[in-house]
Amino acid sequence: RLALGILGNSADALDASQEALISAWRSLGSLRDSASFDPWLRQITVNAARMVARKRHVRDLYITHEVVESAGSGRSTTASIFDRAFDRLSVEQRAILLEHHLEGRSVVELANDLAIPLGTVKSRLHTARQALDRALREMDQ
Repeated sequence: RLALGILGNSADALDASQEALISAWRSLGSLRDSASFDPWLRQITVNAARMVARKRHVRDLYITHEVVESAGSGRSTTASIFDRAFDRLSVEQRAILLEHHLEGRSVVELANDLAIPLGTVKSRLHTARQALDRALREMDQ
């Protein structure tokens, strides 16, 4: 779910999830505390999604595409605009917004999982929300 939220494409999300699980399996011996497995695996998943996003970006440089709105798609124009604005965010910004708002993780949990100060989590959330707001305003113009 995290990979899908970051990448917005099920095929890419499956690739990232598969890469994350393989990487986790190979690195399982480096996990020092089994209680920190969930945050450890989430970070591996975010990193795998980042790599897939980089590959996709390179691939997209060679492929031009148009966003075609289909009236029969069942998706509202507002949802489509949000999706396109969300795609403009960095992987890190998408990940922290998804973890907090979709997964319902508190800022304290995020700070503990990421091993960063609480203020840093709040700052990153604020920055990600501002970037999303900016992208939405640009899409509206």
